[in-house]
Amino acid sequence: MTRLSLVTGGGGFIGGHLVRALHARGERVRVLDIAGAPELPPEVEVIKASILDGAAVDRALDGVDTLYHLAADPNLWAPQRNSFFETNLRGTLIVLAAARAAGTRRVVHTSTESIMRGHRLNGAGPLNEETARATLDEMSGPYCRSKFLAEQAALDAAADGLPLVIVNPTMPMGPGDRHLTPPSRMLLDFLNGRHPTFLDWECNIVDARDVALGHIHAAERGEIGHRYILGGHNIRLRDFLARIEALTHLPMPKRPVPYAAALVCAFVTEFLATITRRPPIAPLAGVRLARNPLTFDSGKATRALGFASRPLEETLTDAVHDFARRKLLRRSVALT
Repeated sequence: MTRLSLVTGGGGFIGGHLVRALHARGERVRVLDIAGAPELPPEVEVIKASILDGAAVDRALDGVDTLYHLAADPNLWAPQRNSFFETNLRGTLIVLAAARAAGTRRVVHTSTESIMRGHRLNGAGPLNEETARATLDEMSGPYCRSKFLAEQAALDAAADGLPLVIVNPTMPMGPGDRHLTPPSRMLLDFLNGRHPTFLDWECNIVDARDVALGHIHAAERGEIGHRYILGGHNIRLRDFLARIEALTHLPMPKRPVPYAAALVCAFVTEFLATITRRPPIAPLAGVRLARNPLTFDSGKATRALGFASRPLEETLTDAVHDFARRKLLRRSVALT
């Protein structure tokens, strides 16, 4: 019988692309997602439930060969700060315990690049799996702390015998981000002219479709207990904006703001968010992450997994087309 894979968070951005990639390979796929999973192939089995529901997780893992654990809260701000630890940490502990009890043959745990460099000024140059040495105290806010602790729990589970591999995607972009995770929201805000200025920092952007394939390769070729950075293109934000402008012919902001000014703005907008209950334009965690260059070297994933990333222009073009199809653009775009 064709093997069965479970994707927690399979209705999300990377998760949706992963489910489609597995289905295209002829695999049976089951999804566990609290919000359901529309727009997936009809053959995909969908269980609408939370990873915090232990009984639902047990049912979802029945007969599963490979578990891809992507379910998480990917935002940098939430009205209730403890919600990050509930979903990202406690949910991971529940899933890992259930996978052990079910005898799952292979587990891929999705972490993040955000926990690999702290907010303090420590070191320069692209990070790899060996040079990333941030500590819990250096994490930029509850999202990063919860994901840091979840990764530590995954490493502990692997050391204790669970056949688990970790992947650390960088900033995913591309089409299909139904819930608008922070990188997609940033791109959309620039396209809509929402930000007159910008904080110039270095980041790494990767196509979500390539990250999905990286998960599959990690399940097939990854070494138990190892983590693999799934990254694409290191780029300064000013250069990123220049590429968007050349691609769309929309004027992009030209005036950078100092880090200190951005930090003050983040404090103010987060304070206002506690009153309005609406996400702040500039989350404090995001600004603190931008204090250090978030540049990465994916050489280990390339060599060991066969991971590859497509051109950045293709990712941006497809993302803009997707925004246009969904009627999210407020300005007329003429793609080059």
